[in-house]
Amino acid sequence: MITAVLLDFYGTLAHARTWGPTREEVLGQRGFQVPADITERWRDEAADGNEHVEHSVSAETYRAWEHARMRGFVEACGVGPDDADLLVEELYTATKSFDLQAYPETAAVLTELRSRNLTVAVCSNWDWHLDRAMAQAGIDELVDVMVTSAQAGARKPHRRIYERTLEAAGITDPTEVLFAGDSWGPDVEGPTAMGMRPVHIWRPEWDGEREPPPPLTDGVVRLPDLTGLLDLL
Repeated sequence: MITAVLLDFYGTLAHARTWGPTREEVLGQRGFQVPADITERWRDEAADGNEHVEHSVSAETYRAWEHARMRGFVEACGVGPDDADLLVEELYTATKSFDLQAYPETAAVLTELRSRNLTVAVCSNWDWHLDRAMAQAGIDELVDVMVTSAQAGARKPHRRIYERTLEAAGITDPTEVLFAGDSWGPDVEGPTAMGMRPVHIWRPEWDGEREPPPPLTDGVVRLPDLTGLLDLL
């Protein structure tokens, strides 16, 4: 019997109508270029599955780590110490600039899940303040628990973030959990390894925009939106 539903946030519950300027745009406005190897190294440092427990002690330590990473990034792009602090602040602001919107069915599905006395939790590779992003999308009061990789000290599909979310939600038996999300590794393979029932969200409008999804494996359900979750309970 399913007693709880865990969901990814971005690409599952909500999407961005607009994002702030990219790292390349921010540095380009100051006359700097971003070498390809620096971009690759930056992405590797924040890759899915990475653990960063020592930086996730508090919101302050996590922000300090973000700033340190950004400073290393701009310095690797040739920015001198006189300009580094300013560019770090501009980059930090840009990464937090977005206009988020919930998918059309999100609010109704979350409301219905809770009306069935199910625990509803969000487990997301996101920064410390997922509550602000959820509020911007208008769905922050429709879930019981929110846990991010920043808070947990590891990114999905590392088991640490799932364990942290299950604990925060008061869930002791992962087999009673449905986990829904749009990313295969973080939202299907990771939850499966924890014993949860995975649901892969693949919206039809993504055809041609994203790499095709992997073939379904045993025990995995694929849905075009969140509405179908209600039929799996």
